[in-house]
Amino acid sequence: MPEYHPSNIETKWQKIWEKTGLFQGTVGKTVENKLYLLFAFAYPSGSGLHVGHVESKTALDILARYNRMRGRQVFFPVGWDAFGLPAENYAVRTGVHPAETTRKAIDTFRRQIKRLGISYDWKSEVATSHPEYYKWTQWIFLKLFEKGMAYKKPGMVNWCPSCQTVLANEQVVDGVCERCGTEVVQKSLEQWYFKITDYKDELITDLEQVDWPKATEEQQLNWIGKSEGANVQFVLVADGKSIGNLEVYTTAHDTIFGCTFMVIAPEHGLVEKILSGVVKVPEKTKKEVKRYVEYVAGKTELERQTQKKKTGVMVDGVVVINPVNGEKLPIYVADYVLAGYGAGAIMAVPGHDERDFEFASEHGLKVVFTAKSKSGNGDIDFISYGQIKQSRQDFVVINSGEFDGMDYVEGRKAILDRLKREERGEEKTQYKLRDWLISRQRYWGAPIPIVYDKEGKVHPVKEEHLPWRLPTDVEFKPTGESPLHGSAELKDRVEKLYGVGWSPEYDTMDTFVDSSWYFLRYPTKTLESTKQEAQNSKQAPNSKLEITNGKESLPFDPELTRAWLPVDFYMIGPEHIVLHLLYARFLTKFLRDCGYLQFDEPFTAMRHQGMILGPDHKKMSKSKGNVIDPDEVIEKFGADTLRVYEMFMGPIEADKPWAARSVVGVYRFLSRIYTLANEAIEQNKSENRNSKFEKGDGGRTDQKLLVALHKTIQAVSEDIPKLKFNTAIARMMEFVNLWGGKNTKVLSIGDADLGLFVKVLAPFAPFMSEELWQNLKSNKQKTENNG
Repeated sequence: MPEYHPSNIETKWQKIWEKTGLFQGTVGKTVENKLYLLFAFAYPSGSGLHVGHVESKTALDILARYNRMRGRQVFFPVGWDAFGLPAENYAVRTGVHPAETTRKAIDTFRRQIKRLGISYDWKSEVATSHPEYYKWTQWIFLKLFEKGMAYKKPGMVNWCPSCQTVLANEQVVDGVCERCGTEVVQKSLEQWYFKITDYKDELITDLEQVDWPKATEEQQLNWIGKSEGANVQFVLVADGKSIGNLEVYTTAHDTIFGCTFMVIAPEHGLVEKILSGVVKVPEKTKKEVKRYVEYVAGKTELERQTQKKKTGVMVDGVVVINPVNGEKLPIYVADYVLAGYGAGAIMAVPGHDERDFEFASEHGLKVVFTAKSKSGNGDIDFISYGQIKQSRQDFVVINSGEFDGMDYVEGRKAILDRLKREERGEEKTQYKLRDWLISRQRYWGAPIPIVYDKEGKVHPVKEEHLPWRLPTDVEFKPTGESPLHGSAELKDRVEKLYGVGWSPEYDTMDTFVDSSWYFLRYPTKTLESTKQEAQNSKQAPNSKLEITNGKESLPFDPELTRAWLPVDFYMIGPEHIVLHLLYARFLTKFLRDCGYLQFDEPFTAMRHQGMILGPDHKKMSKSKGNVIDPDEVIEKFGADTLRVYEMFMGPIEADKPWAARSVVGVYRFLSRIYTLANEAIEQNKSENRNSKFEKGDGGRTDQKLLVALHKTIQAVSEDIPKLKFNTAIARMMEFVNLWGGKNTKVLSIGDADLGLFVKVLAPFAPFMSEELWQNLKSNKQKTENNG
């Protein structure tokens, strides 16, 4: 009886599948019952795949194989988010060009993925760093520019004074540069933006069209941050005289009687007036404000929003007048208020806002409560405005003059009406969403296709000059400018094509731009690859591969896009559920409005995988020494074992720790199936039956086992579409234990029924299933010949 040697079986079938082109070139313009499956664009790191990648890719591969067996036309593409910081940082340290490290990393990923049996359509393969891909990223930029949706203006960036370069938020750790440890400051630079805010309302309402986890939809809504409130004017007083108004935007104007101090952001215009002497304050106060502003300059917005201790300084000599009760309120400059939201100033209500309460506690400021619960015991205490907002009718207004006793539904309207009558307030809808800053002062990204004439005016690169190639004659050492500044070839190219004295744009694009449209490219890339192969083999006449709509070249074929898009099912890690999704949705809507697409949302259904933790129950990392190398697991136990183990660990969306002993258990489970199946095949052959397993003959199945088999088929068929892979495997284990567990009699199974079980197993363990299926086919042929 043959023993289970996964390395032999898996290597054999991997080669056969690759040679026969299984699952390759699967798109067509005529589609019935299609299923477009997509896994989040992978960054090909130099360290290769880790077991976390295996979980998500295997889950989607199971869906792909299952649905193909059910007769659906499945498209399952693959590609690489190949631009980005890690390769460039490596180049800074070693001098090795990012193109070289990226190519090697992709080769490693490709080898590992094929070894896992992931049934990707490799004809779809793209990499964002390839000119044939970023040509179209630049094309999209030019379309945005043409419509006035791409523009340039000054913007704040993270700046490292030592490295003399701009840093992304992820390169700033605890306020210092991750490269050199120098304190990071905020600096204003001219930057390119996309006008995503033009779609802010549609980005909210169109969430009704998708099947996404509720938490993901909430994250999208929180980032867009739509809020209904009011602009309120507080009178600003210095040296006993009114010097104008201080405007604040608030969603909680119904708590205005509880406002006991004001807070302005360090970037607020009033701060500049204080430091310049336009608004007179004591010299001591001016110095304290100056020191505080310099201190805050080293913090990112994220750090300012998440820090526990609330810091700030009082602006002595300046107060505001509360418009509803005439009280004089102190003003503080504090970094927990951001310049980008509202007017960069807040009315602080410590009785109903946690951050204001923390600040008031730190600085010994008065707290006034303006709400109490109708159902409470009469005690007056802190109630967050979030609680009030959820059910305003359940709370009573207190400490608010003539509005006392009203509930918060009535009081909210009445207080706003008074502010309007006295011309101290007006209704306003506010959004946290800001236009998308896409400029990066780095090398390893898609060059922004813009040139400047002698007067510095902006001009788009002509479409016939796309791809606007990334130059190679650069150094990666940080100098305070984008590495592209050092390219003589780029400067010569611009002057040759556009005129002497013209200059290029030196910034590259945020890599989120590359990954915000890749799903649109895949079907057309598959079609182009298929045509190219046919031409190379002289099976088709040479013709232009470029796609057009009769007027212009396009990144995606219109008919193919109509047939296959939007994506039916998207699996993505929870770390990508805000910006990547938001940007992909924005570009989809923009391209739709340009007439290139016919749908509103790019991803119809979406789910998220959890994290595979180390054996120590902590996140895997090299520094912790708890990373599990999938190659080592495959070498010892086989790819099928790794696939089945990771699907059996627990629910796909949960975080799960690695357990080596459980891997051994799964290996024994698969070995048992292999032994039982081959024993059954031999037994059925030896009985010299006419083994027509595809027609239901070829050996008899024990009645008890037959009932269990069909229950297993039903259960697994129901579990797979629900992503309940762990319970599906548990049902198969129950069946195998009945079939022939350690201490039980081996029950007979005919070839036809064994074939059914092999089909059930195939999406999970494709290599072994293929081997067993071929053994069954061979058995059928031999017994037919004998008969």
